[in-house]
Amino acid sequence: MTTILLVIHLCLALALVVTVLLQRSEGGALGMGGGGGMMTSRGTANFLTRATAVIAALFVGMSLLLAILASAERTPRSILDEGGAGTPAQEAPVEPGPSQPETPTVPLAR
Repeated sequence: MTTILLVIHLCLALALVVTVLLQRSEGGALGMGGGGGMMTSRGTANFLTRATAVIAALFVGMSLLLAILASAERTPRSILDEGGAGTPAQEAPVEPGPSQPETPTVPLAR
């Protein structure tokens, strides 16, 4: 089920990008855009604006749903209960033995 929802989520993301790119630039930050084109009527602009809002709302809702489903599959755990792997408090002290002398037999060079 998560895979199907993820595919739908990716389709929504693609649709959102397409609808945003189809819209006409009103600000003209670089003085480009806004000229003629296939999307010039006011009704089409209103449709694209509403379509963008609907797709964006579906995208955000799908993101929340996927996050909830991902967190539901995990078991809750606490860092304080486990203590973490490899901490010095959990390691057993190593007793010096024949394979590990206390002092080096050869002086260390500086």
